[in-house]
Amino acid sequence: MGRLTGRSIILYDKVKAGVDDFNHPIYEETPVTVENVLIGSPTPQEIVDTLNLTGKRAAYTLGIPKGDTHVWTDRRVELPADFPAGKYRTFGYPAIGQAELVPLQWDKNVMVEKYE
Repeated sequence: MGRLTGRSIILYDKVKAGVDDFNHPIYEETPVTVENVLIGSPTPQEIVDTLNLTGKRAAYTLGIPKGDTHVWTDRRVELPADFPAGKYRTFGYPAIGQAELVPLQWDKNVMVEKYE
């Protein structure tokens, strides 16, 4: 049995760049490479449940490595080139396990939708 390894993805982090004329924040997206991310398919039940609860169709589930401190809520992501081309965005809140109780290298799950 082979060793389970993750892939590199690009997470677009939001950085506050200022405010507009109405004093609303303006954000810029900064690409950050995140290593060792597992990319999996959601189960059919997860697809139906998320569609019924959020109106969004889960395309992939990302396993985030332990110790990662990035914000994963409502962020644009780029998957590796061997995945279907398109625009992807995380949605919902990450499901976080207790790192010391999770036996592998990943302790968060994030749902990803394809849009446009």
